[in-house]
Amino acid sequence: MTMKKRVPFVTFRTRVRDETVDGPNPYRWENKTTEDYFGGRRTILFSLPGAFTPTCSTYQLPDFDKLYEEFEKHGIESVYCLSVNDAFVMNAWGKASGLKKVKLIPDGSGEFTRKMGMLVAKDNLGFGLRSWRYAAVINDCLIEQWFVEEGLSDNCETDPYGASSPQNILKTLKSLETESAPDQSERLTAL
Repeated sequence: MTMKKRVPFVTFRTRVRDETVDGPNPYRWENKTTEDYFGGRRTILFSLPGAFTPTCSTYQLPDFDKLYEEFEKHGIESVYCLSVNDAFVMNAWGKASGLKKVKLIPDGSGEFTRKMGMLVAKDNLGFGLRSWRYAAVINDCLIEQWFVEEGLSDNCETDPYGASSPQNILKTLKSLETESAPDQSERLTAL
């Protein structure tokens, strides 16, 4: 779905590796804003219910990482995965997943997810408040394309996955490029 909505301004609390920090956990806190992640470039953001969960870990995250170069061919400069998990959990998940390209964003308090209108209760699974599964193509903090799974609701009994899959987003990007490319007869007439 085409959309021109601005992503909400939020400050994320992240943990970054810093070799100047002594001890077995060489990380420091670093604040990153929405502008840091999405300003001045074209990106993909996908959000999911939780780190280490089955669909997220088996399909969504690894498939975005595998298809990263394909997204670059279509003008995407970065791909981000966001979850209502803290920086410690997100870093551990990234390491366990062997990520090479996708960057993880911790939304520990759920502020960004709430402001996006995607915060849902998952008490039926023992999760508490989490993100509904969605994705967006974002250009300089403006949402160009929106991919939200059907059934957005609290305590949903199912975990729909398809609309926000990397394969669907890639298909949409290719389709939009085909639609916007002038056809051969228009180019010949212009010459």
